[in-house]
Amino acid sequence: MRRALIRLAAATVVGFVCVGAYSAFRIWQQGLQDERRPAGAVVVLGAAQYDGRPSPIFQSRLQHAVDLFKTGDYRFLFVTGGKQPGDRTTEAAVARQFAIDQGVPANQILMEDHGRNTLESLDAVQATLAAESIHDAVFVSDRSHMLRVLRIASDLGITGYGSPTPDSPGDSDPLHVVEATLHELGGLAV
Repeated sequence: MRRALIRLAAATVVGFVCVGAYSAFRIWQQGLQDERRPAGAVVVLGAAQYDGRPSPIFQSRLQHAVDLFKTGDYRFLFVTGGKQPGDRTTEAAVARQFAIDQGVPANQILMEDHGRNTLESLDAVQATLAAESIHDAVFVSDRSHMLRVLRIASDLGITGYGSPTPDSPGDSDPLHVVEATLHELGGLAV
């Protein structure tokens, strides 16, 4: 009996390692694909902001989203992100101001500023897009985040395409890449 339990435990560990390795592969496979195409909106996922200024990672996402919007292939630029305790402003408000400063017309910016995580933000995005009769969007975030974003969008009924930020500072830091991958593995599992 003991030998059978050891084999079962070993098989379980091997199974988890295989599932984890495959999931990590899928995270980075999706993150390396740029699926941009004309759609109803470009949706940029929020990231840290510091007293009204986007963090380097957030600024990279925002610049990529603004550049996509300026191609003329989208009706709206959709900015997302709430605020952390103690913050004076939201990620979405910082993103909106960044976009306006880059020449995006204010009336073409949609905003979700209550979500404190990806699921909450995308749930609100889906409701707003549906109200605007938009059923597809190009999502902008970091490479490691893209698979989970697209999975959640699909679960919410949004036809989503990923356009990962090509020059995110986080992607050049090996420690950040490992941490982000582990975070996304946990997020996908949940």
